[in-house]
Order: sequence, then C-alpha cells, then structure tokens
Amino acid sequence: MSAIHIAIATIKPRGLLTLAALATFSGTAHAAAQTMPDRLSVADMFMQADWVVKLVMLGLIFASIVTWTVFVAKHRELSALGRRESTRLAALSGLRGIGDADGDTNLSTNPLVIAAREEIALSADALGDRDGVKERVLSRLERHEAHCARRMTRGINILATIGATAPFVGLFGTVWGIMNAFVGIAEKQTTNLAVVAPGIAEALLATAMGLIAAIPAVMIYNHFSRMVAANRARIADSSAVVMQIVSRDLSRGTAG
Repeated sequence: MSAIHIAIATIKPRGLLTLAALATFSGTAHAAAQTMPDRLSVADMFMQADWVVKLVMLGLIFASIVTWTVFVAKHRELSALGRRESTRLAALSGLRGIGDADGDTNLSTNPLVIAAREEIALSADALGDRDGVKERVLSRLERHEAHCARRMTRGINILATIGATAPFVGLFGTVWGIMNAFVGIAEKQTTNLAVVAPGIAEALLATAMGLIAAIPAVMIYNHFSRMVAANRARIADSSAVVMQIVSRDLSRGTAG
C-alpha cells in the first residue's frame, strides 16, 4: 500500500467531508471566475443587453439629444425676443402719438404700432365712436399677444412630454431586463452572483438613462416657462402703452 493510500485511510470521516466541501467550493469559484466578465463598463452593458432594452436605451438617447437641441435653439430665440421687446417697450414709453412713430424705424416696424394704425385706418369713418375704436384696437393687440405666445411655446411642450415619459420608458427597459435575467437564472439553474449581476446591471442602466433624459428636460421646460412668462409680460406692457397712445390721439382728435 502506498503512502497516499495510507494517508487517506487515516483521515477521519469529518475530514473527508471537509475536503469534499473545499473541492466543491473550489469548483464553484472556478466556474464563477469563468462566467464573470473581465470588465463591465456602460458600453459593455449596452452591447450585452437584450434587443428590447437596447431599443429603449437608444430611444432615451434620442430624447436626450432632442432636449438639448431644443434648449440651444429656444434659448437663443427667447433671449433675442426678450431683448427686442425690452427695446420696443422703452421706445414706446416716450411716444406721444401714433404719428410720432414715423420718424423712428424701430417704432414704425413695431407690430403693435402697425396693428393699431391699421385698425384706426379701417375705422377712419367711425372715429367718433371712441369706445368702439378702442375695443377694436385692443382686440387686434390681444390677437398679436396670442400669436406671440403660440410662437414662443412652439417646441417647448415636447420637453414636458420627455420629462413625464422618459422615467417610465426606462422602467420598462429595467423590468424587461430583469425578467430576462431571471430567465437566465432558470436556464443555468444557478443563483451565482457572477451570472445574475451583469443582467441586472444592464437592466438598471435603462432606468438610469431614463432619469438622465427626464431630469434635464423638466428643468429646461421650467426655465423656458419662466422666459415665456417674462416675454409675454413685456409684450402685454407694450400693448398697454400702445392703447394709452391711441387713447390720447382719440381724445385730441388727431387719430388717423
């Protein structure tokens, strides 16, 4: 009998169980090392994700691109409009009558002044009815304000849509990914963390991307809402000044 057989024969049953457990653990650790990916970056998680989760992530990336594109375009537009309306309001404040606008290019091209002059021209044979003229001029100015409001808010509502839906789209991707992860667990018949973790990480990436798309969209939407409200206030102030000018002309009898 060899020395190895003699050594095995002298080991107690409890020692044999311990050796068996160690061998099993070593085999499990070796299998885990084989299934554990070398690295798990965001790009790797995206490439290894299910095609449905990939579509969700691509949609969220597209929504994020739309958000920042709208931000750049509308911020320039609303900022320029705010500066222009502030300049127009300052010019209108010193105007005594509609006729005085002819000497100033900024005033003569002001849409509010143009609307008021057009209505006065159309009402040339009814200037005696001052209240009627004022009502018609006011109606034209209100229509101009409504037109400006529609133009300012164009393209902004999509930010509210992205902010409201992106988290739920990301959550759908997460639920789908976790479902696939559990299916993989059932197929491989193991609850090893090395097998479960990558699938769950890929699924949670969809929720993270949903939040990344939604949070800036909501913040930018609120920022634009404040800018639109400020610009509408400037236009309303300019409209009120034009109504005062028209009222003065009607009282003097110089309108038209």
